[in-house]
Amino acid sequence: MSVLVNKDSKIIVQGFTGKEGSFHAGQMIEYGSNVVGGVTPGKGGQVHLDRPVFNTVTEAVEKTGADVSIIFVPPAFAADAVMEAADSGIKVIICITEGIPVQDMVKAKAFIEDKDCTLVGPNCPGVITPDEAKVGIMPGFVFKSGKIGIVSKSGTLTYEASDQIVRAGLGISTAIGIGGDPIIGTTTKEAVELFMNDPETDGIVMIGEIGGDLEAQAARWIKENGTKPVVGFIAGQTAPKGKRMGHAGAIIGGAEDTAEAKMKIMAECGIHVVNSPADIGKTMAKVMS
Repeated sequence: MSVLVNKDSKIIVQGFTGKEGSFHAGQMIEYGSNVVGGVTPGKGGQVHLDRPVFNTVTEAVEKTGADVSIIFVPPAFAADAVMEAADSGIKVIICITEGIPVQDMVKAKAFIEDKDCTLVGPNCPGVITPDEAKVGIMPGFVFKSGKIGIVSKSGTLTYEASDQIVRAGLGISTAIGIGGDPIIGTTTKEAVELFMNDPETDGIVMIGEIGGDLEAQAARWIKENGTKPVVGFIAGQTAPKGKRMGHAGAIIGGAEDTAEAKMKIMAECGIHVVNSPADIGKTMAKVMS
């Protein structure tokens, strides 16, 4: 079993014929993901990468039965693409686009609240269930199938953690890159819940960074509800207060926003906290043995 995406997912690509959409859709198809078509307004009826192109998400859903969408749409239009996907009945919406205005995402997040869908991102690497479906921009070869779930704000640290987990003799059930923007769809806690409820996931790696309180929320939920071991890491341990580091959401605003404070909360909640990403794999192997 997996969470969010699997071999049966029917995937469409919004922004299908653009440069980014074309490149990554091609990579997803090569990996074996079930990409059934794409959407580019004004280009409906064309064929691209041997898949049909549609003018709207609604038409794509009607013609292909798509239930997952990945969005490669420019920042000014990306929030509208999220809302269009939700309104068309897409169940899992993965938004890769970086630089979406915060106000746009506030509107989009409010719009999808009463829709039966899950948004991952924006500004994220996507979701991968190894050997089944890659719906994102991650290097697929890093990921091998197994029983460790990964949730991360950082794309590169997702890849690093996955590589270490595999080298430690374990594998990945699903890896979710939730994104590092101030307003995102799936939170750390929500991703952890998915893994806690997945019978095929035996352990969880939780990677966070400075800024916001997503990790603290997840840690407190784990303390009350956790049934599986969690290894945690927080990036940005040397970051100065008030300076944005990398992601738009990675800025220390309050006492609990620092890496030190988050690591302390996580440890108090029973998470196996590591000081360096180099320790993720061996620590997970130790707690799983």
